Amino acid sequence: MTYDMGADAAVTVVMPTYNEAANLSRMAEAVLQLPLAGLHLKIVDDSSPDGTGRIAEELAEKYNADGRRRMSVLHRSEKDGLGRAYTAGMSAALDEGAAYVVQMDADGSHPVEAVPRMLGTAVATGVGLVIGSRYVEGGSLDEDWGAHRVLLSRFANGYARAVLGTRIRDITAGFNLWSAQALREVDLATLDSAGYSFQVELKYKAVRAGHSAVEIPIRFEERTEGVSKMTLRTQLESAVVPIRLRLKHK
Repeated sequence: MTYDMGADAAVTVVMPTYNEAANLSRMAEAVLQLPLAGLHLKIVDDSSPDGTGRIAEELAEKYNADGRRRMSVLHRSEKDGLGRAYTAGMSAALDEGAAYVVQMDADGSHPVEAVPRMLGTAVATGVGLVIGSRYVEGGSLDEDWGAHRVLLSRFANGYARAVLGTRIRDITAGFNLWSAQALREVDLATLDSAGYSFQVELKYKAVRAGHSAVEIPIRFEERTEGVSKMTLRTQLESAVVPIRLRLKHK
């Protein structure tokens, strides 16, 4: 069964990539098989040296062969942070008329099958943000995550919540569905964060702008191919950004 929530529920999944050649084909297939009318997949590739951008173009040609524009590729000339890649892709999605925009990793860590549930929640409640959360009841992490990663993730969320005074349990989550209205009112062009802290800054500014967030539980899987893009620099940025946001918006 394909769920058609009308033209007003057109959804674009924005998926940044860098050296994800081993994962992209299966991820594109999984997303584009979702039973959602009007679904579009936008790959944002940062000039991956492993040929991810070329694979993305080949996949777009395949999935657009029936005349429907189901997939597109945005090529960026440099790798300057996950936040910048998302800003570019989400801005393009809004310009193309998306009513909802989903953020999703290309490594398989986010459960694709949760997207219809996230969309249904957004349509039913009218909230600006639905978060695929690891830290609400029913949410979980892959057992292959080491204890240090679990502790770091939980600490990062607790730290950001405490500094920013928010109730969002998984404010660092990268699996989110946004209404176009929420993204426009935040104004993506004004975001400062280049790395993973983009996730925190965007949620915080959306809530400050008056948009409610709903968290639904997901299971976060460990990637099976490729390597994590998390670096010491992005971890340091993630520590500084909540303080900077709080001072700026006292």
